[in-house]
Amino acid sequence: MDCIFCKIVNGELPSKKLFENDVVVAFHDINPAAPVHVVIIPKKHIASMNDVEDEDWPIIAEMNRAAQVVARELGIAESGYRTANNCGKNGGQEVFHLHNHLLGGAKLKPLASV
Repeated sequence: MDCIFCKIVNGELPSKKLFENDVVVAFHDINPAAPVHVVIIPKKHIASMNDVEDEDWPIIAEMNRAAQVVARELGIAESGYRTANNCGKNGGQEVFHLHNHLLGGAKLKPLASV
């Protein structure tokens, strides 16, 4: 498999890790969209949210827990942050390994409302 995030999980590619446990890894994004931009990935390859199966839901919870831990460690928990998951090409997903973005460190523009 030629997945860049799997290569990070396997130690084949370097990353600036902020958090790691048996389930997830969090690291600085190499092309940040905010002063703080962290990517949180499961160690298990799951292509997108559409591919999450019943046994994977604890992984999703662990990704969210990692976001909370990292936000606190980076000092953005109190001021606020955003987590985002892009799903599919039209949703803006570029790497087809499930991942969440943690963005903060500045006042972010509100997302468009319906």
